[in-house]
Amino acid sequence: MNNNGLIVELWMDNEAEEAARFYVNIFENAELGEINYYNAETPSNKPIGSIITVDFSIAGQRFQTLNGGPFFKVNPSISFIVNFDPKNDVNAGDSRSKLDQLWGKLSEGGKVLMPLGKYPFSKWYGWIQDKYGVSWQLILTNPEGEARPVIVPSLLFAGDNNGKAEEASNFYISVFKDSARGTLTRYPAGMEPDKEGNIMFTDFKILNTWVAAMDSGRQHDFNFTEGVSFVVECEDQAEVDYYWEKLSAVPEAEACGWCKDKYGVSWQIVPKQINELIYQEDKEKGKRAMEALLDMKKIDITALITATEK
Repeated sequence: MNNNGLIVELWMDNEAEEAARFYVNIFENAELGEINYYNAETPSNKPIGSIITVDFSIAGQRFQTLNGGPFFKVNPSISFIVNFDPKNDVNAGDSRSKLDQLWGKLSEGGKVLMPLGKYPFSKWYGWIQDKYGVSWQLILTNPEGEARPVIVPSLLFAGDNNGKAEEASNFYISVFKDSARGTLTRYPAGMEPDKEGNIMFTDFKILNTWVAAMDSGRQHDFNFTEGVSFVVECEDQAEVDYYWEKLSAVPEAEACGWCKDKYGVSWQIVPKQINELIYQEDKEKGKRAMEALLDMKKIDITALITATEK
């Protein structure tokens, strides 16, 4: 299976372009990508011709914002670690300065989840939810540690999922090929409400993307939703079938290539040519492809292509 990495999709109501441009403006090594438009009626009731998705990247991590309507919200159950590694900066002190600057920009209209400061695991760290509801963990990385990308999606296993971070990470490593475990740290005794032996932090690599996971026994008013989903681009129908069979565990959540796994994390299992079919120059063909997609649960590539050829 030859995938180039997971794409992170952020569910918005009408802010997809505004949010994407905001992130591209405040992050280093960020770039705006393709903008796609609605070409058929969908359950979101967005006008035909309005923006549906905006692609962008931050330090090589691919993102997409989606104007999907008011149905789902982004929340801190999936956040994004931003690594500031001193060994990558030419001038001493640049990393902390850059971290502070980004914190200031994300703070505007946002909400602090963990104050910026010194913690046992980092000399300088803070967790913030920005004005669009997206959560970022800014951390001054230990330069002696193993190298990691600038952006690392992070899954928080809380509530009914607390205690499942190790099981879930093992599951994802088994599903995705060319995967690997990174670090794994457990809670010691005396850190109640977190249970001894649960996962304080682990990370693992799937489809060329590093993902982190941790358990939390603390009270949280959120859990995994479609607000943040992971897009898996597949080479062919065999890959679509494989990932769908492995990941889809909630039948009522299946729609248009979207599925939800047994932990509640949302995935989009799509063929690589999905955008070429739905957002092609021939608007009528693209509309037929979109209409065919709306009737599907698991995507049938042949049926999508056939719809464009009618």
